[in-house]
Amino acid sequence: MNDRIRVKEVRVVGPDGVQLGILPIQDALDRAQALSLDLVEVAPLAKPPVCRIMDYGKYRYEESKKAKEAKKKQVVIQLKEIKMRPKTDEHDFNFKARHVDRFLRAGHKAKVTIMFRGREVVHTQLGKRLLDRLAETVKDVALIEQSPRLDGRNMTMILAPRPEVRRAERAAAAAGSGSAGSGPAGGPSAPPAGTPSTPAKP
Repeated sequence: MNDRIRVKEVRVVGPDGVQLGILPIQDALDRAQALSLDLVEVAPLAKPPVCRIMDYGKYRYEESKKAKEAKKKQVVIQLKEIKMRPKTDEHDFNFKARHVDRFLRAGHKAKVTIMFRGREVVHTQLGKRLLDRLAETVKDVALIEQSPRLDGRNMTMILAPRPEVRRAERAAAAAGSGSAGSGPAGGPSAPPAGTPSTPAKP
């Protein structure tokens, strides 16, 4: 950036995005200084390197703000586990099914585990039937990512939210972060020009 650029000539892009052509490095620096802006190398491997005239402090500020907004909108997918017994009663089944439905609607995956004890393991069809019933119960919001399979004394199935459920969750997260972060009209003021090395704090 600026006088740290060690080449004889550069291809220059103006602050408005207009190509200014290939200029000697000193001419490019003079143009940037005349506008109280910075000369920033944006494509150092090009021949000649490409530089843009910009307010570097403002640029860093905007990039930081974009990164924070993107992080707010990101939905972190977790694997939630629900455990049941092969002879789970109706009330407990419905209770667990509601939990699975809620996890999926929040954009998470659900691992459902049927735990067999003692000689129950010889009746694996009971666990399979229970998992199939659960998958049918939440089919509007779930896809079967891993079909029921026996692992030792446990039978597991993994459900993932349908794509439309994930899209709805991302939209809700974006709307929530937008309303939470809204302030006075016009938003936060940008840092003053001419201070490239010390970008304003958001």
